[in-house]
Amino acid sequence: MSPLRFTLPPESEAASPPERRGLRRDGVRLLVARPGRIEHGHFHDLPGHLSPGDLVVVNTSATLPAAVDAHRDDGKPAPVHVSTTLDDGDWVVEIRLADGSGPDLGMATGAELPLPGHVRLRLLMPYPDPHAPKSRLWRASVTPRVGAHAYLSRHGRPIGYGYLSGRYPLRDYQTVYATVPGSAEMASAGRPFTAPLLVRLMARGITVAPVVLHAGVSSPEAHEPPGAERFSVPEATARLVDTVRAAGCRVVAVGTTVVRALESAAAEDGTVRASSGWTDLVLRPGRPARVVTGLVTGLHAPEASHLLLLEAVAGADLVASAYRAAVERRYLWHEFGDSTLFLPGCV
Repeated sequence: MSPLRFTLPPESEAASPPERRGLRRDGVRLLVARPGRIEHGHFHDLPGHLSPGDLVVVNTSATLPAAVDAHRDDGKPAPVHVSTTLDDGDWVVEIRLADGSGPDLGMATGAELPLPGHVRLRLLMPYPDPHAPKSRLWRASVTPRVGAHAYLSRHGRPIGYGYLSGRYPLRDYQTVYATVPGSAEMASAGRPFTAPLLVRLMARGITVAPVVLHAGVSSPEAHEPPGAERFSVPEATARLVDTVRAAGCRVVAVGTTVVRALESAAAEDGTVRASSGWTDLVLRPGRPARVVTGLVTGLHAPEASHLLLLEAVAGADLVASAYRAAVERRYLWHEFGDSTLFLPGCV
């Protein structure tokens, strides 16, 4: 667990998308953290904080409507969050408490839930540890056998948590460059990007390149590290990363998902090669980033495991300074909130 401790002030959780608060996507605030220096602005200022020759890497995974309003046989609600699908077609799911306040840790092997569309979900074993006495996630089979993407597009809705003021349509949970469906929850660090902002980055001589990492459910109440996730680093992106690093320029990841994908494709010397498959890499101060030298990210909740990844990229002192400033300035947290840019090698 990260040594960073802080308490969120009242009303510091973004309860709705910025467009519903009278802002543009890129109008959210941006905190820029360099060693010994904290700046405050807005996300549309991002190009001015980067330099020609830098590389910005984005995650083009698109968000699925991965929440299903299921019911138990006795009629009580049992919301289901579909985290991912496994190679054999089984689903990895989280069963939520009826009020949505957290995962239901009282589920048992063999339990069945009727889902909309005449489909039944059967819990096979805890996931990823089949011997866990209690589990947040479960490997499950569905009858009849249906593909998760097609099923969710018909019967699902976006995953949302208790800090939100309502339910919002799937388009509010997509980045402007989302093209490959597969994430249970939005890769939200990239949400403030707009098409004009991407053009401004390119016009400044900053290259934008894609990776894919399909994010599973975060379940913010549990503060667990992420489980195994599917990813892909294309050959062209790997080549760009190596070229930019050799030139002494920055590799700026947009989000912790991009950090995980790039670092999973990196050798010990920092060389990146085209890679795809599953990654269970968890970055932490004892396993620092080898490739990523800048990070655009949202603000993570107290005790969130993602804070360790931030420290692995930017160092504990810089992360602590940034979060103190964000708390003092009443920045907004979570997927619809404000942003931070960590530039640990810049003064």
